[in-house]
Amino acid sequence: MARSKQTKKYTISVVAEQYDIHPQTLRLYEREGLIKPSRSAKGTRYYTEEDIQRLELILNLTRDLGVNLAGVEIILNLRERMEQMQREFESFLHYIRDNLGQEILNINEHSKNALVPRRRIEIVVKDGKRIDG
Repeated sequence: MARSKQTKKYTISVVAEQYDIHPQTLRLYEREGLIKPSRSAKGTRYYTEEDIQRLELILNLTRDLGVNLAGVEIILNLRERMEQMQREFESFLHYIRDNLGQEILNINEHSKNALVPRRRIEIVVKDGKRIDG
């Protein structure tokens, strides 16, 4: 019988103590939309590992680099947009690999029967960079 993978969750008091911050600071980060802990049916906040990683980034920006909360929000939004763009780019590369490869084979097959054969087209993509063959 397969068991579902349990996600570790931490309460606000545990997180506050672990990172030496006041629970009100965590509540402020939540009000500002910087972190979004889940809630139990009774309203208890639960922080996941992903929330903790995000909190560590926020604390690094504020404590170590002196960034204010408005700056943190901008940085987090830019980071999310960059990650989304990276996912879209990777999806596009998969599309090219899956579809363009077949089209090139069709072009090369068609050019064999042409009066003036076309130059063979070969495109190789390695580590996100195009290498012409």
